[in-house]
Amino acid sequence: MNYQLYSDVMLLCNLPEEGLDAGDIGTVVEQHQVDGLETGYSVEFFDLLENTVAVATLPGSYLRSQEECK
Repeated sequence: MNYQLYSDVMLLCNLPEEGLDAGDIGTVVEQHQVDGLETGYSVEFFDLLENTVAVATLPGSYLRSQEECK
């Protein structure tokens, strides 16, 4: 799936080294394309007070769009 910049996505797996859990919601802030590799995305994750918790660069297979979750 191709995620657009500034779209909300859900994390599909736990990333304890980043302090993130499956189900956390983040915003796509950058797309990374490297020939021969899966498209990657930099995603910014926030807490309920809108403070940044983490910015992680992840393969698209670790993410699901909000629309896919409905």
